[in-house]
Amino acid sequence: MQNETKRSRGVTSRMVLAWSVVALAGLGLVACGRKDDAAQAPAPGGSGASAAMAGGAPASAASGAAHDAGGGRFGRPGGRPQPVTAAPVQRRDLAVTVEAIGSITSANTAVVRAKVSGELKALYFKEGQAVRAGQLLALIDPRPYEIARDQAQATLARDQAQLENARADLARYKDLVLKEAAPRQQLDTQQALVRQLEATVLSDQAALDNAKLQLSYTRVVAPISGQAGLKQADLGNNVTPSDANGILSVAQTQPAAVVFAVPDARLARIREQLQAKQALPVQAWDRERKQLLAEGRVDSTDNAIDASTGTIKVKALFPNKDSSLFPNQFVNVRLQLDVLKNAIVVPTAAVQRGAPGTYVYVVSEGQVALRKVGVVATDGDWSAVSGELQPGEQVVTDGADRLRDGGKAEVIKAAAGGAGRGEGRRGAGAASAPASTAQAGAIDGNRPRWMDHVPPEMVEKLKAMSEEERRAWLRQQRGS
Repeated sequence: MQNETKRSRGVTSRMVLAWSVVALAGLGLVACGRKDDAAQAPAPGGSGASAAMAGGAPASAASGAAHDAGGGRFGRPGGRPQPVTAAPVQRRDLAVTVEAIGSITSANTAVVRAKVSGELKALYFKEGQAVRAGQLLALIDPRPYEIARDQAQATLARDQAQLENARADLARYKDLVLKEAAPRQQLDTQQALVRQLEATVLSDQAALDNAKLQLSYTRVVAPISGQAGLKQADLGNNVTPSDANGILSVAQTQPAAVVFAVPDARLARIREQLQAKQALPVQAWDRERKQLLAEGRVDSTDNAIDASTGTIKVKALFPNKDSSLFPNQFVNVRLQLDVLKNAIVVPTAAVQRGAPGTYVYVVSEGQVALRKVGVVATDGDWSAVSGELQPGEQVVTDGADRLRDGGKAEVIKAAAGGAGRGEGRRGAGAASAPASTAQAGAIDGNRPRWMDHVPPEMVEKLKAMSEEERRAWLRQQRGS
């Protein structure tokens, strides 16, 4: 038993000794490897294997340096400045507008129908042409009505002759009665006959006038001035007053009317302006809001609010002298309710909404400050705001998603003074383009400050890139 214990202790001692030797040998190899690496390290400007190893490093080094060039994330204090675009705060007048979708309606529309029956003999208009009130448009066969007129004239002439004879007899009977040469009864009978014939003549005159009127109806004239539509009856057809479509329709488009709906909350202001006889300007824009079609003013409102939508219909009139507005045409309507005088105005793209509420970022000497504002009114690309803003201060219009209060920012390109009226709502979306464009385009020209943080070898690579490649690289770095 003691022999076995001595043998096991001997085996354990030999195993511990063996592991110790292995550990010492490993440490010696590591030390030798470090010495060899130190001996092989190249001097500056060296070549050979060290140059080959250095050639593989720029990609990762440039990537890390480029990430540093993009600035600290969210522009935290102590990070790199964030490239942004900005525009100055302005003090100027701003229109308070309401936008809606409306449809064009003609001031008057008349369906020209035949007033007498007959064959359509002639058409004196071209489809789509402008016609004047009273202008001859069509002719219905007049011969039956000319005959009826002649018959009425003949009947009137006959009865007039009988009336003249009866009046002559009445004069004679009066003389005879005065001389007591004729009975009184005969005189009364003659007086009744004269009155009867006078009534007959009046009836004949009315029949003649009616015959002339029916004959005049064979000449179809325009009831109003406007634009002629397509013809609804062809030559040779028999037209009647009961035809549903008539011969044609005439639409009065000068002036033209636009009917649109606005929220009932605006009704009080509209009624106040109308009662004070103050003009409420209205503009009609095309579907894309690029072209101004016409300008007019509000004429009237509906007499009831639509309870299902909470809106009130408004009717505006446009002179439409160039006939740019067409009946049933859909247009974008911009109603001006008021004008804010000397308001603090910023680009709509600068207004941000988030946990702090409604705010803007102000950049001053590279420092970012969050300012809470209230939106008073918006007109296209500009918004009137209330808050601690002063004219001339720079507010961020693009790149605000990477900013925080107290961070750093660099204005790389000032935003333009705003898009035109026709750009409408496109200004906010288009504001995102100048940042990458300015960064990509400033490589060979004016060198921005953030380029100082990019390694020289990366600057050379950027110069060798195309404009699209530079933009893609900058977007990648900003998103990292």
